[in-house]
Amino acid sequence: MPHRTSRRTLLAATAAATAAAATGALATPSAASTHSSDAYTDHRLRRIIAGMSLEEKVGQLFVMRVYGHSATEPDQADIDANLAEIGVRTAAELISTYHVGGIIYFTWAHNTRDPHQIADLSNGLQRAALAGRSRVPLLVSTDQEHGIVCRVGEPATLLPGAMALGAGGSRSDTRRAARIAGAELAALGINQNYAPDADVNVNPANPVIGVRSFGSDPDAVAGLVAEQVKGYQGAGIASTAKHFPGHGDTNTDSHTGLPVINHTRAQWEELDAPPFRAAIRTRIDSIMTAHIVVPALDPSEDPATLSRPILTGILREELGYDGVVVTDSLGMEGVRTKYGDDRVPVLALLAGVDQLLNPPNLSVAWNAVLKAVRGGEISEARIEQSILRILRLKRRLGLFQDPFVSHRGVERTVGSRAHRAAADRIAERTTTLLADPGTLLPLSRRTHRNLLVVGADPASPSGTTGPPTSTLAHAFGELGFTARALSTGTAPGQAKIDEAVAAAEGRDVVVVATYNVTASSSQRTLVTALVATGVPVVTVAIRNPYDIAHLTGTGVAASLAAYSWTDVELRAAARVIAGRADPEGTLPVPVQRADDPKQVLYPVGHGLSY
Repeated sequence: MPHRTSRRTLLAATAAATAAAATGALATPSAASTHSSDAYTDHRLRRIIAGMSLEEKVGQLFVMRVYGHSATEPDQADIDANLAEIGVRTAAELISTYHVGGIIYFTWAHNTRDPHQIADLSNGLQRAALAGRSRVPLLVSTDQEHGIVCRVGEPATLLPGAMALGAGGSRSDTRRAARIAGAELAALGINQNYAPDADVNVNPANPVIGVRSFGSDPDAVAGLVAEQVKGYQGAGIASTAKHFPGHGDTNTDSHTGLPVINHTRAQWEELDAPPFRAAIRTRIDSIMTAHIVVPALDPSEDPATLSRPILTGILREELGYDGVVVTDSLGMEGVRTKYGDDRVPVLALLAGVDQLLNPPNLSVAWNAVLKAVRGGEISEARIEQSILRILRLKRRLGLFQDPFVSHRGVERTVGSRAHRAAADRIAERTTTLLADPGTLLPLSRRTHRNLLVVGADPASPSGTTGPPTSTLAHAFGELGFTARALSTGTAPGQAKIDEAVAAAEGRDVVVVATYNVTASSSQRTLVTALVATGVPVVTVAIRNPYDIAHLTGTGVAASLAAYSWTDVELRAAARVIAGRADPEGTLPVPVQRADDPKQVLYPVGHGLSY
């Protein structure tokens, strides 16, 4: 059993820090008035800023990763990683050394082992922040988009990702999914979520966005982005629309290169801008920048993260946004291609950024900003403008009043039965039946009882129970079928294909989980070989829905799109295949023909029903 610490105990533990805050510049309003401009005025926030040293001011601009499950007692391997990458031993030491204004959680940094541990880590971070001289609480953030990007896994509730929700097309489902996710994050002490993705995915070859987008129609995406903003912020956490000015039409991954988007200004207004305009109208708390070049918006060809014409000229002045602007990770190659790590944070601030996310070398970045202010390249008034926006956000979230969470709140909220049931219902309404030429579906346990489930096994999003084939087979088993799982991978060799063909003998149906099939993919060879056995083959695209374009003509009996391989979406796909749920999803993106991409095979809105 995890150690349980009550909210009252936590508050008592920080009484020395919070008592001074309660009587001085950090005097906090009641819970009902945290969003009231006259209850906690900018004048008071400016008093807090005036009391900060320059080092503390610079620190407030940074949001940093840190290794470990605990703020003060990480495992030795995490201490070693912290020393190697940051020069500190623990998260608490990071906060006291650099005065950072935020921490970002990652699964690979061992921040998100289980809900009670996450809550303890969040509380430990806030205690460390309140122990500092300025006593300013932290923004604790993560990327919990759901679908294929999910940092907090089971037993937290897993929900359909953006493109799945786009397939469902329900604004109420989309808002509810965000409300559930936001409530669970808030219970864990995570108060800023880097979601929703506001990119319009108009390029099927996009390697970094894809199913993270709600779809290819700008107006439809805008409507769903607004609903997610309402859901997250209604649950009491900050929402972040990303990646401005729009990362949807690229075939380069900004993690590994610098994408160039050649939209004209008119195309940008039509295709990329609507979701960000909708987010701003919905009073979104923060917007994340993209490490992309858009020559029509800035002929200097600086990445948008470092572009004053884009961030100040368009986002601030034209779109009228005065909330927090946060960079995408400064460790990504897209922002490091043109300038060194010492120049990137300085140029980002000059462009109009407020928060500097996850620089590869914090000491280099922090000292570069400090030097730029001391040398006059950046005025102290300029960084105080950003700090004021950050503190306004912390005030709106109620962090000055009480930044702590309780284990009782975790138990009551995270992965609750009601949340899980809602996730299953939402997922059912997103599963899309693309083709069923022989009306094989839904399967009957009387005539199609014995199943073989084969296919891709990509690295699982956080918290999933196993490879997609195992998850699907288990789901079919719970529905009364006999199902064997055989993982053949994303690039099966001939030996694995032969094994799958042999395993298909005597089966009633073969279900194949496909993952980003291409014309030369051996997944297509696998499907063709299985069809040749005479056993009916059903394919389920577990990432991008474009797989069917490369499987047309193979003779598959039916094809579906699940949009992700998380448990909730795979369970929903199994229920649809078994007839326990109707396929209600429709394509939120067009699927072009593989042999002639100018021709549409299945248009937006296509989807069959029983």
